[in-house]
Amino acid sequence: MRSVLKYLSTGFLAALVLLPVGAGAQDNKTVPASHTEMQLSFAPLVKRTAGAVVNVYAERVVQRRLSPFAGDPFFEQFFGQQMPNRTEKQSSLGSGVIVTAGGLVVTNNHVIDGADDIKVALADGREFSSKVLLKDDRVDLAILQIDAKEQFPVLSLGDSDKIEVGDLVLAIGNPFGVGQTVTSGIVSGLARNQVTQGDFGFFIQTDASINPGNSGGALMNMAGELIGINTAIFSKGGGSNGIGFAIPANLVRVFVAAAERGDANFQRPYIGATFDPVTSDVAEALGLHRARGALVVSVTKGGPAEKAGIEPGQVVIAVNGLEVEHPDALGYRLTTAGIGKSAELTVVEKGKEKKVTIALNTAPETAPRDERLLEGRNPFAGATVANLSPKLADELRMPSQVTGVVITDVKRGSPAYRVGFQPKDVILSLNGADIGSTAAVEKALDDNPGFWRVEILRDGQRIRQFLR
Repeated sequence: MRSVLKYLSTGFLAALVLLPVGAGAQDNKTVPASHTEMQLSFAPLVKRTAGAVVNVYAERVVQRRLSPFAGDPFFEQFFGQQMPNRTEKQSSLGSGVIVTAGGLVVTNNHVIDGADDIKVALADGREFSSKVLLKDDRVDLAILQIDAKEQFPVLSLGDSDKIEVGDLVLAIGNPFGVGQTVTSGIVSGLARNQVTQGDFGFFIQTDASINPGNSGGALMNMAGELIGINTAIFSKGGGSNGIGFAIPANLVRVFVAAAERGDANFQRPYIGATFDPVTSDVAEALGLHRARGALVVSVTKGGPAEKAGIEPGQVVIAVNGLEVEHPDALGYRLTTAGIGKSAELTVVEKGKEKKVTIALNTAPETAPRDERLLEGRNPFAGATVANLSPKLADELRMPSQVTGVVITDVKRGSPAYRVGFQPKDVILSLNGADIGSTAAVEKALDDNPGFWRVEILRDGQRIRQFLR
C-alpha cells in the first residue's frame, strides 16, 4: 500500500508530549541502570500538564450543490436559480495548547481553517467559544482567544533547539476518540522538511504513537515545557507507523508574540536572495566536507543579502551558531531570530568560512501597488492588477524577485475569466510593448487595437497568447 502523509485533524483529539533535556541538563542523561529505575513513572508530569491541552471544535457551513450545473454562469443566465443549493454543517476536531493564563490557545491552521464557529473544550469538561487572533497557512499555525474572563492552566514555552535525537517523548491525547491516552517514544529526527505541502519545512520527527486527531497537540519536555505542536503523520493506512511530525516551539514563540502584538498577519524576514539545497556534487565542488547548508543562487540588488555581502555561489551553513541543514532550515532560523533584529550567518566561499551580519526586516513595498480594476472591451476586463513589490509578492506567496504587474483577482464570468487569466499571472508584454506598471496596462488597453498579443508569466513559465 502506498505511503501517504496525513494531517491529524480528522474528527478526534490528541496531543504529543516530548521529553528533551532542560537547560543545563545536557550532561546528566543516563539510561536506566537498575530495576528500581525502570519503575519510574511519568504520571506526575502527565497530571501536572494535561489540563493545558484542550479540544478544538471547528464548525463550518458549506453549500452542497444539487446539480452539476449549479453555479455555472451560462446555465444560470438561461435557466436562472431553479436548482437551489443546500447548506450543511461540517465539523472537525483537533487539539490545542493553552500558552497564556488569559486563554491564548495554539493550534494548527488546518484545524480551524474556514470555520464559522470554534469552541474550545477543557480537560475538566467545560466548553468555551473562541475567536481567531492570527492564522497562517504557510506555517500551519493559528492562535485562538478563549472567550472567558478567568485564569487557565498553562504550558510554558521551552527551547526546542535543545532537544536531541534519542530524547524520550510522551504522547498524550485522544486518538480515534477512545479517550485520553499516553504513549511513549523518542525523538527520531530533527529539521525534517518536505513533510507537508506548505512552505514550512523544519519539523521534529518522533516515533511516539500518534494517530488521526492529534493536530494541534502539545509537545513537552520533562520540565513540563511546550517544545512543539503536533501536525502530521506519515502513514500507509491512516494509523500510526511511528513517524510523526511537530512544529518546533521556537517558531510557536514568535507566532504567539505576533498575535499578542495584534499583527494582522504573520511576517517573515525578507532576505532578498534565493537558495538551493547542497547536493553531494555541489559539496565536493565547493570543498565542503558534507552536503549541508543553503546554496546562494541569486541575490536581489539592494536587498538585505547584498548589503550583508552575500553573493551567489556561497553556502550558508549556520545562523547565530545554529546549523543550517537545508534552505528550509535557513528560513526557519531567520524567522525564529525575530523581525527587527539582526543575525550572524556563517557562509562558506572557496572552502573558507566567514561570518556576515544581515538585518532582519519585513519585505518592503518598493513600488506602490496601485491596484486597478480593468474595464472596457478587452481580454483583461474584470481583472484586478497591481504593481509587484517584495511585500506584495510575499502576500501572494510568490518569489520575491519577480517584478512587474500581477493579476490579483479575476471576476467570475468576466472576459478575463473566460480567457483563462488567473490570480498571480504576471503581465510581461502587450502587443510587443513591455509592461512595467498598472498605468502602462491601462494605456495599452485604451488603444483597443482589436487584436492582442499577450505574454504572461505563470508559475515560472512564459505563456504567449493571441486574442481578439
